[in-house]
Amino acid sequence: MIAGLWQQPKLRYYPIYVSSLTVTAVHSAGSVLAAAKALLRPLVRVMIACGVTLPTLVAALKECFVDVAASDFGLGGRGPSDSRVSLVTGVHRKDVRAIRERSHPVSTPRAGGLAATVVGRWLGRPDHLDAAGRPRPLPRPAFDALVAGVSKDVRPRTVLDELLRLGLVELGAGDTVRLLADAFVPARSGEELLGFFQQNLHDHMAAAAGNLLAGPEERRFLERAVYYNNLRPADIDRLEAEARTLALAALRHLNGLALEMQQAAREADGASERFRFGVYFFRAEAGTAAPAAGGPGENA
Repeated sequence: MIAGLWQQPKLRYYPIYVSSLTVTAVHSAGSVLAAAKALLRPLVRVMIACGVTLPTLVAALKECFVDVAASDFGLGGRGPSDSRVSLVTGVHRKDVRAIRERSHPVSTPRAGGLAATVVGRWLGRPDHLDAAGRPRPLPRPAFDALVAGVSKDVRPRTVLDELLRLGLVELGAGDTVRLLADAFVPARSGEELLGFFQQNLHDHMAAAAGNLLAGPEERRFLERAVYYNNLRPADIDRLEAEARTLALAALRHLNGLALEMQQAAREADGASERFRFGVYFFRAEAGTAAPAAGGPGENA
């Protein structure tokens, strides 16, 4: 069974025009709120575990509502007034004014950084892979050249020390550097993992939200899932192992292709877009399935 947001959900539509954002049909507020409540549950679990309280979240949500309304819901190509932002968000106008007047930059945890870029280049360059597509051990001069190709501001030895600390490489015989199998897996704690949490989930939700709001003729993002229930734990183990193998192959292929394109685009105009392709696998007891409007087979 395959589900994707390109299929029309079985919800009522209310045709209204709310902004310069292309929205020709809006799902009922009650349906959207029910979906948002389900989406928030895993996030609330993280916030409670990390000491984020409801009043703190409410204040952040108020700022987010104002920011989104100000950037996406103008009229006639103009930015919306405080009154309009208040109208479409429900935030009091004096609070809207205060939020828009003060500077509140969003702090973004860093995901990956230089070390991750070096790993990506290593996995994406054919001359650094063996016949089976696995990363070859690199002599130190080749490793130093790889780092220099990414950045000349940081010494290769510093990058090597960081990769060793993260457990992504090990030193081999003959002064070689070997990339370990877990190099595609981010750190299990700290700012780097939080950065991936934020950026991966943001882009996934942005793709899904874009599909939900897209007009009939607008192109939709790739956003698909395969899901089954009533399976034995051993079956899930096998499916997860297969999914990991297929996912790693897809990630490596796209990484190499994107690297080639990025290098070719250095001297070209119009190289202004970015992309993110992600994979995930989730398992749980059948009784803990995500709340949904219908059973697994309805959108198959």
